[in-house]
Amino acid sequence: MSQIFTLFDLKQKVDYKNEILSGLTVALALIPEAIAFALIAGLHPLTGLYAAFSIGLITSIFGGRPGMISGATGAIAVVIVGLAKMHGVEYIFATVVLAGLIQMAAGFFKLGKFIRLVPHPVMFGFVNGLAIVIFMAQLSSFKVPALDGSMEWMQGSQLYIMIGLVLLTMLIIWGLPKLTKLIPSGLAAILVITAIVIGFGLQTKTVGDISSINGGFPPFHIPEVPFTLETLTIIFPFALIVAGVGLIESLLTLNLIDEITETRGSSNKEAVAQGLANVVTGFFSGMGGCAMIGQSLINISSGARARLSGIVASVMLLVFVMFGAQYIEQMPMAALVGLMFMVSIGTFEWASFKVIGKMPNHDILVGMLVAAITVLLHNLALAVLIGVVISALVFSWENAKRIRARKYTDEEGVKHYEIYGPLFFASTQTFADKFEVQTDPDKVIIDFKESRVNDMSGIEALNKITERYQKAGKEVHLKHLSEDCRKLLANAEKIIDVNIIEDPTYKVAVDL
Repeated sequence: MSQIFTLFDLKQKVDYKNEILSGLTVALALIPEAIAFALIAGLHPLTGLYAAFSIGLITSIFGGRPGMISGATGAIAVVIVGLAKMHGVEYIFATVVLAGLIQMAAGFFKLGKFIRLVPHPVMFGFVNGLAIVIFMAQLSSFKVPALDGSMEWMQGSQLYIMIGLVLLTMLIIWGLPKLTKLIPSGLAAILVITAIVIGFGLQTKTVGDISSINGGFPPFHIPEVPFTLETLTIIFPFALIVAGVGLIESLLTLNLIDEITETRGSSNKEAVAQGLANVVTGFFSGMGGCAMIGQSLINISSGARARLSGIVASVMLLVFVMFGAQYIEQMPMAALVGLMFMVSIGTFEWASFKVIGKMPNHDILVGMLVAAITVLLHNLALAVLIGVVISALVFSWENAKRIRARKYTDEEGVKHYEIYGPLFFASTQTFADKFEVQTDPDKVIIDFKESRVNDMSGIEALNKITERYQKAGKEVHLKHLSEDCRKLLANAEKIIDVNIIEDPTYKVAVDL
């Protein structure tokens, strides 16, 4: 067996007992989540369970982050629910296949590295918002069907039993590791609570109350959709969003697990594995998915660090569906709710409260905004994208204020402008305001030794300032342009006359 896992780049020593027990814990926690996400998308519960099996298995074997768990997720369910209502489940399968191909292409072209553009305040907000979402998602388990078919909150003894079992689950998960680590505390809590409920005949909500999980092996079939351009125009927008949301969630989860385990996964390898998993699940009746942050944290907190735990979780999930449905359906929801509550508490970055007043206010506001969007819209990808955009705008604004000019006239009567700070789209106006064209002498030198021209807007700003001096009949020289700045100017189709660009001191441009 060790030779098999060596083929999958497993370099660390595998604790088989811990990996297997952790995988079993994750498998039990996957069931209600996969069912819930399938129902959100308006699909049969088995489509969520099949996706959890196939996606989890493939990404565990081929993915770029050992220990990370993937499966059907709420983010994907929200994207495809409209397509399911308009065109049916077969279009979902086709969309998932296309989304997988897009994700694989992103991995092959090494686009996964762009996840490094996510700033730390955005990660803080993402993690905190996610913790709140995980907590709030469990509250639906405290509701039961009313006589009119709607859902209402539990009352009386049913509510007290539910709360008591949840608290006992949390107590076991918190306290057991202080006594022994022979068995993952999450698995121990599930087994103890299930034994109590069955042994004492307690009337409480179980997995079977949500939906039956009884099924067979995922059936293979080619999505039954017309292979026409019209079909492509229908599914492509959804596939693009599914691919983007799936990659963002997966790579953010990878970064989070990297930070917890102090190791480094491969983002591009994970993108290819996620894409392959979605292609396969689309042909095996699955709804598609990506990395599951809650289940990944359960796995990591249980001590799993290798691929074996994810493989065990996926295989055991299928075993439950095919052979153990009648037993798993008796599992009390209270045990799973307590487990996820502890995941939520462990996920929240409590240290983020300590940085208030110590970090720049705009970083704190970005983190709070990302968390709020995550909670209100339940769209992690959108929250992160908005956070990145705002952080980029704030960064641009702060850097735009840093451009300045030191001015002096030498003994030969030449006016010097020594520019400091980056010249780019946000700083061009400030740059232009530094010059006194009408009152300057006939010869002016603009020195970029401590500056850099970063983009086309910077080139255009140089073009305008040289034009102003030329119209005034004055000679202007650009000095100490770095090599990359010269390349920008050379590629700008001579917007600026190269004859006025010189480096009289060093003869070669300084690469800042």
